[in-house]
Amino acid sequence: MALNSRICRMLGIEHPIVLAGMGGASVPALAAAVSNAGGLGVLGAAACSPERLRSWIRETRALTDKPFGVDTLLPASVRRGKAPETGAAPADPMAVFGEYQQFARDFMSSEGLDEVDPIAAMRAAAGAESEGGPPLFSKEFFEAQMEVVIEEKVPVYAAGLGNPGPWMDRLHANGTIVMAVVGKVKHALQVVESGIDMIVAQGHDGGGHNSPVGTISLIPQVVDAVGDRVPVLGAGGITDGRGVAAAFMLGAEGAWVGTAFLATDEAGIEDFQKQAIAEGGDGDTVVSRSITGKPARMIANKWANAWIEAGKEPLPMPYQSMVAGPVMAAAIRDKRMDVLPGFAGQGIGLIKSVRPAAEVMRDLVSDAEKALAGAKRFG
Repeated sequence: MALNSRICRMLGIEHPIVLAGMGGASVPALAAAVSNAGGLGVLGAAACSPERLRSWIRETRALTDKPFGVDTLLPASVRRGKAPETGAAPADPMAVFGEYQQFARDFMSSEGLDEVDPIAAMRAAAGAESEGGPPLFSKEFFEAQMEVVIEEKVPVYAAGLGNPGPWMDRLHANGTIVMAVVGKVKHALQVVESGIDMIVAQGHDGGGHNSPVGTISLIPQVVDAVGDRVPVLGAGGITDGRGVAAAFMLGAEGAWVGTAFLATDEAGIEDFQKQAIAEGGDGDTVVSRSITGKPARMIANKWANAWIEAGKEPLPMPYQSMVAGPVMAAAIRDKRMDVLPGFAGQGIGLIKSVRPAAEVMRDLVSDAEKALAGAKRFG
């Protein structure tokens, strides 16, 4: 059976598979490759400066004449200027900021990592391309990104965190399809009320920022809550065609796929990080706040483990990224797989090699079609 749904008609794509907007990985080359292969490529622009974001959008347009999207973060805790309501992070991050920076320096010294220049550290923490703009991961930073998204009239916008409600009228006036990634039913209901066009229900299995709810439990509950109003894409650990088929069986009308596209020629991560994914297994990921300040699934590493051993609570966004930036930059420079192997979902054990994105898309579609057709034998 052919893999198709109203997602395809709404987005103007051939296959209902959407590239997750993974920061640092979903670069123009990867987004364009996925769109050219019949899916929807999405730029992982969460950490892009406004100037870089504009450049990425225009570069993607030069690489494909197909629809594509942009993913940024709109974390409510930052927009309100408050620390997250969960976790035990210090009430005043700046009171301990120097202490945490020293913790990072001590870690680097123990691992034989030489310090990097401040600009390299800033780029590692947030992908910034220029100085003089709004502070990284601040309210002004997110608002400046959204102005670029609106000015460039991107075909699709995805909120990787938070509710894009305040920008909905302007986005829709441009003809932009708007989606949001959610991890709980209550968040799905909130964004539907703001006028969202489709929802990504991403479970705990997924890489990067994700939900405390498991994928197989989350998808059908979100579908039951909002599926009659807007289509739902399933996400979280969906790494091959069987996972795509499972999302459909749970009521989703498409799949938001990340980790499967990390080990591709076009992904923007380092080669040693792609190799870490190809070599990883089902038990090799952990959820940690050690890089961004928010819970995110990543391949197990010494930096995340150091916070556990020290009994330290990571700081809220954006302070934790500022602490982690020098470590990340040094680890990338020195190709330290043990320190910074990268974000990934629990399905990495299904990935055996680095391939072109078009091949990954082809197999996702064909294997999903086979799995759905084969399910008839149980009827």
